Parts: sequence; C-alpha cells; structure tokens
Amino acid sequence: QVQLVESGGGLVQAGGSLRLSCAASGSIFSIDHMAWYRQAPGKQRELVARIFASGTTNYADSVKGRFTISRDNAKKTVYLQMNSLKPEDTAVYYCNRIDLYGSVRGSWGQGTQVIVSS
Repeated sequence: QVQLVESGGGLVQAGGSLRLSCAASGSIFSIDHMAWYRQAPGKQRELVARIFASGTTNYADSVKGRFTISRDNAKKTVYLQMNSLKPEDTAVYYCNRIDLYGSVRGSWGQGTQVIVSS
C-alpha cells in the first residue's frame, strides 16, 4: 500500500519561503506522476503543481513563477519550493499520486499546514 507523508509546513511572513516534502513508500515512485494540492479554510481543494515521471511540470496560474515542484526518485520524495509567499497561500498542502490525465490515484494524507502572515 502506498503511503505519502507531507512535511515542511509552518508559519512564515509574507515574502518568505518554505520547502515542503512528500515522502513516499510502498511504490516504485520513479514511474509515479505526483502532484501537490492545497485546501484553504472554507474552500475546495485545488491543484497547485504537478510533476510527471518524465519530469514535465505544470503549475496553477496563482503560483507560477513563485513555486517549483521537483522530485528525487532515489529518495522517493517530491518537493514544493515556495517563494514569495502571500497570505492567500495559507492552506493545508497535500501531495498525491495522479494518473497521466491528472486524476488523483490515492487516498489523502494529513497534509502539512502553511500559514503566511501579512
């Protein structure tokens, strides 16, 4: 069974940076397509960034130029480097496996909380 554990969240001032990590176990990982999502209070979960097994990435318009998704297959970990953070980035961040069409494949973990103060 695949398990994903998110970490790296915290409280940061606007303009600051954080790096989130998502450690995977129970899968080959190198062939997995991965994504980061976030859910702000009172809002639906939304896609933040995706990275396919090929290394191709894409981003939500709201984070383009500020966030970078990457992966380390040897460590079975996917990262989300978040720079120039804004209060509207405040949310619980989750990672998950996706298929080639972007559909979520697994169950959701606990996520990691990011709070950006103004």
